Amino acid sequence: MTPPRWLTWARQLQAIAQTGLTFSKDVYDRERYEAIRALAAQIMTQHADIDAQRIEGLFADQVGYATPKVDVRAAVFRDDGRILLVREVADGGRWTLPGGWADVNQSPRESVVREVLEEAGVHVAVRKLAAVYDRERHPHQPPYAFHIYKLFFICDLKGGEPRPGIETSEVAFFAAQDVPADLSLSRVLPQQIRRMFEHAASPDLPTDVD
Repeated sequence: MTPPRWLTWARQLQAIAQTGLTFSKDVYDRERYEAIRALAAQIMTQHADIDAQRIEGLFADQVGYATPKVDVRAAVFRDDGRILLVREVADGGRWTLPGGWADVNQSPRESVVREVLEEAGVHVAVRKLAAVYDRERHPHQPPYAFHIYKLFFICDLKGGEPRPGIETSEVAFFAAQDVPADLSLSRVLPQQIRRMFEHAASPDLPTDVD
């Protein structure tokens, strides 16, 4: 899936501005980069249902060389083959695989294990990296202001009692045919969950890479 051109342009302008503001010392160049950043925010506001001040704040908070953000997702399976899903409070109570942003000073494995514990109350062990997806190449909705790589891990349940966390309202296990239709499409897609079932059933499948 190809992202809309306006979104690609806005992200590219924001990345140029962020990197320029990181390395430029000239006051006039910095003013130009700030103008480019404001233009990127205007493009996002014009085409996406996002508040202009929120976008400008998000862009202004980004410092350093511009790189994609990393989202980690856990496909946790019980011995009976059912997969763990959580309801996200922040997305209208829709279901998703537990996960979120990778944290600084944590490895991808540590980040995804932490996310599962925080959102579902259980301890897991990572079995394999199943997929590295570029969010823009999949039909996630709505569009996001930044470029994102999504890392999906197959995990085995090791202990703990399933329970919601601060960001979740419900935790449950589902067979492949019973996965809820009301998924948080910003976070996970039905075909991605189906692919995780395939990886769990066939451990020798290579990692999917966009």
